Amino acid sequence: MNDDTTPTDEADEFIAAADAENIEALKAEVAELREKMLRVAADAENAKRRAEREANDARAYAIQKFARDLLGVADNLQRAMQHAPRDAEDPLVKNLAIGLEMTEKELLSAFERNGLKRVDPERGAKFDPHQHQAVMEQPADDVPGGSVLQVLQSGYDLFGRIVRPAMVVVAAKTAGGEKPAEAPVVNPYAQADGEAGAEVDRKA
Repeated sequence: MNDDTTPTDEADEFIAAADAENIEALKAEVAELREKMLRVAADAENAKRRAEREANDARAYAIQKFARDLLGVADNLQRAMQHAPRDAEDPLVKNLAIGLEMTEKELLSAFERNGLKRVDPERGAKFDPHQHQAVMEQPADDVPGGSVLQVLQSGYDLFGRIVRPAMVVVAAKTAGGEKPAEAPVVNPYAQADGEAGAEVDRKA
């Protein structure tokens, strides 16, 4: 202590230094608490999204079994419609065909209202292994090789997930028309979880 300083001045300097140290410590603590708060908020948001996703999956799975049980009804109606005599002269037979058509439309509408959609590719459509299952190949002159030639059984999609792939006949690679780009080689026996047929790796 020199002649110009007093005990009061030293005390003020000590208090100022202590306050600065406390302020830095408090800033560090605030930063740490803020980081923890952000982590907790992120965890809470992730938990909320996970719960919503699980709830949506649970709702979808809850009706998936019921939907599969109804697919047989839809298949029978579709087959009946294919053979229904719409041009029959007998009013009773004609009304029966109309009734079948109305019943099928109402059933498909009920399916769509609940997220279940029919997968029914047109002739010549590109084969999609995620939605279609190839059961055989046939030669054809009017469609590109590797594309859908005929639908043997319609598939169904529930909320973007295939419940049952469409069973299709695929045009042989020697078929006429332009060959689609990177058309898959179909293995009709390769399946996973009842989903569509897989592709064969031609590079192996």
